[in-house]
Amino acid sequence: MSLDASDIEKIAHLARLEIAPESIERYAADLSNILDLVAQMDAVDTTGVEPMAHPLHMSQRVRPDRVSEHDQRELFQAIAPLTEGGLYLVPKVID
Repeated sequence: MSLDASDIEKIAHLARLEIAPESIERYAADLSNILDLVAQMDAVDTTGVEPMAHPLHMSQRVRPDRVSEHDQRELFQAIAPLTEGGLYLVPKVID
């Protein structure tokens, strides 16, 4: 796909970018090359290829799930203006 100067100006306007007039041709060539590469990748037959969640087949190191702090809910709620059933009560802000 080949982009011309008017395409680059439209894209720059939509993206709210200011591009120097002398750079427009270079941007057109660079974006055209990127779009050509995308078209090449789109043309590859991927039938039967299983999607991967991550490109590397590695297992995640997971830390042990253990308590690192003790429960301080009662301490924090003791200084709160209003609480009920372990929840903080706040003024209604939407009618």
